[in-house]
Amino acid sequence: MRLGHLERSIMEVLWRHPQGMLAQDLAAELPSDPAVTTVLTVLVRLSRKGMVTRARNGRAHVYYAAADKDAFVAETMRAALEEAQDVEAAVSRFVGTVSPEVAQALREALTDQVEHEEGP
Repeated sequence: MRLGHLERSIMEVLWRHPQGMLAQDLAAELPSDPAVTTVLTVLVRLSRKGMVTRARNGRAHVYYAAADKDAFVAETMRAALEEAQDVEAAVSRFVGTVSPEVAQALREALTDQVEHEEGP
């Protein structure tokens, strides 16, 4: 899922504050210093995308990231691969660009997945 600049900035703040935030506090932490009404508009949009949840706190709402950043990154990678015309070529090119640490993490994740599918 692609995010606009302000959407991404808001999510970065929410990921750093898993306890949730009021819109005015969130706006105060953003580098671009947007109006609270602008932040509320973006929070509604992020809520419709399933990325943000909210809970009433008196007359206001506390906003939370619906999933952690790792889940977002994983979903973004999955969605990008679904768009590829040639998945093998896309994966091969991706693997050719990653650091040795990421390559090792991929190897371990694939090994774990295969072992899980094969069962005991």
